[in-house]
Amino acid sequence: MSLNEDISLRDSLPSDVGEQEAHNTGQDAHNTGQDASNLDQADSRIWESKTKRACVLVGSAILQLPIWGRLKFNYNFVAILLTYAGFAMNYGVFQEYYSSNWTLQGSHEVTGIIGTTSNGVMYLSMPFLFALFTRRWARRRQTAALCGAALTCISFLLSSFSTQVWHLVATQGVMAALGCALIYSPTTLSLGEWFTTSNRAVAYGVVLSCKNIVGSACPFLMRGLLDRYGFRVTLRIWTAIAAATSVLAIFLIPTYPSSISSSTHRTRKIPWQFLKHQTFYIYAVAIVFQSSGYGIPQTYLNTYAHEITLLSQTSATLLLTIFNIPGIVASSFFGYLSDNKRFSLSATTVTSISAVSSALSAFLLWGLTTQGSMALLVLFSMTFGFFAGGYSATWGGVINELEREAAQRNEAIDTGMLYGLLNGARGIGYVSGGLAGVPLLKAGSTSSVGSFGYGTTYGPLIIFTGLSSVFGGWGLLWKWKKLLHLV
Repeated sequence: MSLNEDISLRDSLPSDVGEQEAHNTGQDAHNTGQDASNLDQADSRIWESKTKRACVLVGSAILQLPIWGRLKFNYNFVAILLTYAGFAMNYGVFQEYYSSNWTLQGSHEVTGIIGTTSNGVMYLSMPFLFALFTRRWARRRQTAALCGAALTCISFLLSSFSTQVWHLVATQGVMAALGCALIYSPTTLSLGEWFTTSNRAVAYGVVLSCKNIVGSACPFLMRGLLDRYGFRVTLRIWTAIAAATSVLAIFLIPTYPSSISSSTHRTRKIPWQFLKHQTFYIYAVAIVFQSSGYGIPQTYLNTYAHEITLLSQTSATLLLTIFNIPGIVASSFFGYLSDNKRFSLSATTVTSISAVSSALSAFLLWGLTTQGSMALLVLFSMTFGFFAGGYSATWGGVINELEREAAQRNEAIDTGMLYGLLNGARGIGYVSGGLAGVPLLKAGSTSSVGSFGYGTTYGPLIIFTGLSSVFGGWGLLWKWKKLLHLV
């Protein structure tokens, strides 16, 4: 076609055809720009969500210091006070310090209930606090956590002015525990909401690993502060540490948006249908058993090292650190096992791995220690600390399994409330173990029978630790029983 023909053909076309082509071209450009803008907004939202999740994870990790460092502080504070009260007379290590610095009125043995009371108050209050903040007061989570931080700091500050032993029990065992429960409950609810089913167990595992980092560092930190400054100044230093870390971490954990929006409307009731099913009680009872034995080595390993294996105070303190260090890896490991999709393991299998292995550690390592056998005690601390310390990281898998069971029954389930009840079961276990420890210790042989730990006054405690640990995995037996009935 010639140039003149082409021009004449264009002139002969209707004018609206050209306008339509121009309009279509402009519309395509507008749509392309709009799509690009939508993609940018989606990328921005994804990036913002990932950033907030990272902040939530970091904030939850930092909170392990004021929350669980308080508990480790109590345990080590009590252990060192008891050392001043008793072991110093035998070994002469702290005799001078004790005689010149012990000013509290009351029985030294009463200090032993601080850790147990603190554990019981904190864990047993969690089901109520989780129920309160999961829906009804979701908007007030940060405010509640800040109030908890204030209560914790005030309680430690007040305890620095204690003149009687019961003052320590009231401030550290009750007030500080309630404050930490107020911090832990709302922030943990937010953690579980920001991390969904696919990665919830891993998130719990990472945070629990940080808890074990705190447990590994606190024995030496507390011992150094107490030896250098005394317990009054140490308590004030700890107050400052708790205040700084808790306030920073709480502001890093925003409440999940859907929880805020739902709380502005008519408050929905918590679905309690899961309480009608056997699976929940199987896991709850297992947690009670495991927790009752888990606290025994933490409470008595220090004194066992002194009295039976005749280790120095420094070596005994090292055992507490070694006990917590493996849990750093174990919590993330068991969280990964619970969430792993490539090698899928049921929650009962993962909990049983933790329970049976920790029981074998108690029976074969702690029970067979002899005088001066530090190597065997170190091995026990490492293995029991790894397998028993990772048990609570399996709860993410337990919650995932209960969620799937609820979905199969077409029922709603509140995972935050469920996690709070599991913590309540842990509290029952801790209190039970603490109450059982004293009579079990008295039931032991006053004179050594044989050369192993079983023949000492700690023999019943060792057996109790092993048995309660193995029953922490009894869910596997229940599962096998169901399979046999199906066959």
